[in-house]
Amino acid sequence: MALALPELETMKEQERWLSVEEIAAHLGVNRDTIYKWIERKQMPAHKVGKLWKFKVSEIDEWVRAGKTSEQPSDAEPGNK
Repeated sequence: MALALPELETMKEQERWLSVEEIAAHLGVNRDTIYKWIERKQMPAHKVGKLWKFKVSEIDEWVRAGKTSEQPSDAEPGNK
């Protein structure tokens, strides 16, 4: 299993960049949601010219960390 780490590094280096449409399909959400998450929830995204590009590994890690559901405490129902 000593080769696992270098193999993982090689996979990450070879991972292709996905478009907004592709990452939206991967997550099962609307592309407008992707733009909102970039702006409001610091979704890991990289601007290439005018286009946003994504690495699935970064997005999956971000989702697993619970970043899609974070809300400010004052936005929760009942907090006034």
